[in-house]
Amino acid sequence: MNHEVHKEIEALRKLKTKALRARYRELFGEESRSSNQAHLFRRIAWRLQALAQGDLSERARRRALEIANDADLKVRVPSAWVQMNRTSTPDSPRRPDRRLPAPGTLLTRTYRDKTIVVKVLAEGFEYEGQHYGSLSAVARAATGTRWNGLLFFALVPRRKANLHGTK
Repeated sequence: MNHEVHKEIEALRKLKTKALRARYRELFGEESRSSNQAHLFRRIAWRLQALAQGDLSERARRRALEIANDADLKVRVPSAWVQMNRTSTPDSPRRPDRRLPAPGTLLTRTYRDKTIVVKVLAEGFEYEGQHYGSLSAVARAATGTRWNGLLFFALVPRRKANLHGTK
């Protein structure tokens, strides 16, 4: 980078946000949508270097436009759409969690001299006359501490600590 551009970039570090926004307007020909001082500094410094050393090649510019055109593609389904579809098909059967016992089963666990008894329901769990949506919620209600419900009721094996870096 040439010396004059380096000096100009260093001088930017001393400018306040208002002055950076004015400099941005000079260099880009439009108002900045940002008032973040660090962002303005980086954008202006980039522009000064691009003007001094040459901008992107035409090939790089075309590729950047291709990438930008694909930016609107969604990689995840919006959660509102998933909720809408769940409620629109109430007849579709929910796949039961294979780790859970059949509805009607009683799960017991002794915790600090207290026996915790939970009934497995078709939809959720019952503990002390209350309905819970998950075993983790039951374990928290019973102990006052967050637990993985499947581990708390020993429905999944607890993994041993990996001391030797192997599985």
